[in-house]
Amino acid sequence: MSTTFAALGISDDIVGALAERGITEPFPVQALTIPDALAGRDVCGKAKTGAGKTLAFGLPMVCRVGTAEVGAPRGLVLVPTRELAVQVASELATLAEARSRRVQAVYGGTDLDRQIKMLSKGADIVVATPGRLIDLLEREELRLDAIEVVVLDEADRMADMGFLPQVEWLLRRIPADRQTMLFSATLDGEVDHVIRVHLRDAVRHEVESDSVTVDDMEHRFLHVHQLDKVKVAAAIAQGAERCLMFVRTKRGADRLADQLEREGVKAMPIHGDLRQSARERALNEFADGSLHVLVATDVAARGIHVDEIDVVVHYDPPEDHKSYLHRSGRTARAGTSGVVATLVLWDQENEVRALQKRLGLQGPLTEVFSNDPRLANLADWPDDTEAA
Repeated sequence: MSTTFAALGISDDIVGALAERGITEPFPVQALTIPDALAGRDVCGKAKTGAGKTLAFGLPMVCRVGTAEVGAPRGLVLVPTRELAVQVASELATLAEARSRRVQAVYGGTDLDRQIKMLSKGADIVVATPGRLIDLLEREELRLDAIEVVVLDEADRMADMGFLPQVEWLLRRIPADRQTMLFSATLDGEVDHVIRVHLRDAVRHEVESDSVTVDDMEHRFLHVHQLDKVKVAAAIAQGAERCLMFVRTKRGADRLADQLEREGVKAMPIHGDLRQSARERALNEFADGSLHVLVATDVAARGIHVDEIDVVVHYDPPEDHKSYLHRSGRTARAGTSGVVATLVLWDQENEVRALQKRLGLQGPLTEVFSNDPRLANLADWPDDTEAA
């Protein structure tokens, strides 16, 4: 049975701000967690990326935190990556405006003095990566003694990246009577330790289907020829609104983006060697739809949290089935489905067959050329396609 944000207890001004963005019905994780969060309970939410976690914690936070003094925020969101910090802050800022609250993101890889200057204008809610927040505390540009609500977002990724010691160091410096919310794809291991030590009588909510499965998307395995491969990728991209392409190396990402541009497809790479400003620009343009294609390495893709990606292309086949699901899941976010295409050269056929078997996929390996009209709409691929 569907519900509304108002029925969950969200105030009219925030409901109005959501409606202006076309958001009228809560996702399952939001419906489950918001009432407890609004009541001030500590909350653990288990849900996959793209399930709507940002609003699940962001709405109660914006509703509950007061106006802050400069340098003493009332709300804190800890995130694992720079890209996620920017995205979460952007999503919360529109809601916070309805309450005359200010949101500021702080993260490494950019000028510290510039972020200090932004904080000096006042921030009621700070979205931060752990390392940069510690830098600011040690410089005495921020203090945590006024924090009322703290959120640990994507706690499992913070564990994977080795950030939990920093997170715990920070939690020990926040008032004990705070409200704490933790969201993660898993709640075991190191994450469970944080829950047991740092949360009080936390209520746990789990959204079903918390991992991407092959059934969440359509799969195409395309046998291509080396000299035609870029043109095939371009033909797929031209038929998609928003296309994410995966390659194995940073140099490969740069090269493919350049080659697609020469084919008339607007594309940008994203990988660890790019300047932070270039990565942010690529992500922002991809998110707002002005960039047609993003070419990513596996590591850089951890920072991509964009809904409505209709096609994911494995330009270089993934190394294993877990990588396939992790990459492909970018097109099965926020309750949507999408299409996944894997481009296969003649000498990659055996490894891709093994990958299909591991995934339980029976689809044919279909030979295509770049002038094939089916590439313009992979979602409507004929069912009677025969293997090459």
